[in-house]
Order: sequence, then structure tokens, then C-alpha cells
Amino acid sequence: MALHLCYQATQTRMGKLSDKVIWITGASSGIGEALAFQLSRQNVKLIISARREEELQRVKERCGGGDDIRIICLDLAESNSMPAKVKEALACYGQVDILVNNGGISQRSLIKDTPMEVDRRVMEVNYFGTIALTKAILPHMIAQQAGHIAVVTSAVGIITTRYRSGYAAAKHALHGFFDTLRIEHHADNIKVTLILPGSVLSNASQNALMANGQPQNKIEEAHLAGLTSEQCASRIISAIETDKEEAYVAGIKVKFGLYLKRWWPTMFSKMIRKAKVT
Repeated sequence: MALHLCYQATQTRMGKLSDKVIWITGASSGIGEALAFQLSRQNVKLIISARREEELQRVKERCGGGDDIRIICLDLAESNSMPAKVKEALACYGQVDILVNNGGISQRSLIKDTPMEVDRRVMEVNYFGTIALTKAILPHMIAQQAGHIAVVTSAVGIITTRYRSGYAAAKHALHGFFDTLRIEHHADNIKVTLILPGSVLSNASQNALMANGQPQNKIEEAHLAGLTSEQCASRIISAIETDKEEAYVAGIKVKFGLYLKRWWPTMFSKMIRKAKVT
């Protein structure tokens, strides 16, 4: 019976995304790589993007290396390149059904120590690059009167702690932009899913920018205790399949903080000031 139910669940999942063309940014490692691997086990066509072609080739081989996985190198810091990247993506299969905006960079430094160059870098990659890609593909989704845009933001898009001012600002901005897009293009049958991961064991904390603009090159304790990239990816796929508008992909403590912030913001402020963060 258990095996039968498991088989049915797998069939349902495959049916929901079957034959879809899915484009994933930030696919060379972490959550993006896990998404590519899990989706490659379904009957979908993938486009995987990141800056490093050699890492994308590695991910493609891990996913089976077939013709249903295409590579487009993309740097989110280069917003002006996005219209050309969209043309390249559409040339792969003729359409894009689901865009997963997953690429980004984090930050770890106090406001008083952080130069504007670091703030601009974080905002350029996390916000401007993401919305530039979205705006470039939007006419295609409007024309086909269908589309789904999933955005991997962060729990920091609603709640924040010390050392993450630029990162939190960029994630808050994504929420404002994509909530508006959802409203404006509901009639075009374009869905928007905001994904809010908590701590995830990936290379995000290692690559987080310090005040000097260099990566901190260490894994934080909270990330070691967080979800794996594979667990996070599975929940993201489920959120896309069920057309969720907002999905909290986090442990109980982070979820508690998200709800506390929403309903009792003053209590949350008192609590977060005492929190041990790095």
C-alpha cells in the first residue's frame, strides 16, 4: 500500500510539470543545483544558468547530460544582457513556462562598516538582475497567456537580524516588485510564487560579502543546522506545483519568527535584538 501511494504521488508530481520548460538561475550549486537534479527526474525540459560554465556542465552531467538540459551562462550583475539571454533561452525550446529566479548573493557586515559599493553590488545581483530578467521574459509570457515565475527570496525578506542590511533590503524589494507583478498580470494567467527559505546548508554563507566586498568563506552554525539544499528544493518544487503565492521553507523557529513579526512586531523586535547571530 505504501509503495502504491508513493508511486501515485510521483505520478501526480510528474503530471503537473510534465513537458514544461523550466529556466533556473543560480543553478551551478546549492539550491539551484538541487532543483536542477530533482526536476531532471521529471518529464521536463531544463535551462540552467549561472556565471560559471564549467560548473553548469558539471550539473548537467549529474542530471544525466541529455538534450533536455540546456546551458546559458548568465551574470545577474549585468542587467543589460538580459534581453539577449531571453532570446537565447527561447531559441532552446521555443518557449519558457516557468522561470525560477534563484540566483543571488548574501552579505554579512554592520551598517556602519558597509560601504555603498557593497550595498550596490548586493542590490544589483539580487534585485536589479532578477527583475531585469523577469521584465525581459514577461512579454513572452503575456503573449502565450501563461507563465509561472518563482522567486527564491529569503525569510530575511520579511524578518531580519544584524549583519544583513543590504541583503534584507534587496529581498524586501523583491517582495514588493513580485507582489505587484502578480496583481498586474493575473489576467494574463501569470502566476508568482515567492519562496522564503530559512537557514539552508549551501554555499550561500561562504559566499556572503563582508564589509570589504570579499566573501567571508565560512559556513555559519545556523546553516549547518538548517535544511539541506535537497530538502529545500523538494519544498520549492511542491510550492510551484501547487501554485502557492508564498511558501515558508524553513524550520519551526524561523516560521515562528515570521508569524510573530506579522502579528506582534514589537514583541518580535525585542526578541530579535537578543538573538545570537553571525
